[in-house]
Amino acid sequence: MPLSEHEQRLLEQMERALYAEDPKFASALEGTGLRTYTRRRVYQAAAGFVVGIALLMGGMVAQQIWVSVVGFLVMLGCAVLAVTGWRRGPVGHGAGPKVTPPPRRKAGVMDRMEQRWQRRRDEQDGI
Repeated sequence: MPLSEHEQRLLEQMERALYAEDPKFASALEGTGLRTYTRRRVYQAAAGFVVGIALLMGGMVAQQIWVSVVGFLVMLGCAVLAVTGWRRGPVGHGAGPKVTPPPRRKAGVMDRMEQRWQRRRDEQDGI
């Protein structure tokens, strides 16, 4: 569940206050440990993917279907780990907190229907 605008502003204010009070501590919390952990996880997943390819090919050469299936599953699992680790990525770097604007969304059909439904419920509660 995403944070509301008010909660995001409060969080940004807290981050700025932390940087103002103790910049050394704030930079230590910035995520360098997480960055190396993420990088290591992606490298391990890549190595596992190569092992999965070897198992897949070995199973095909030895005509052992179950070895090929295990190799494919290893490849699939490692690919998922690598992609999720890469997507999360390191958490920020630099001198201070980065302020990103909230994503804009177009009011689609579902949003309009939801607004109408909410208005009807509000009207019924008011009666």
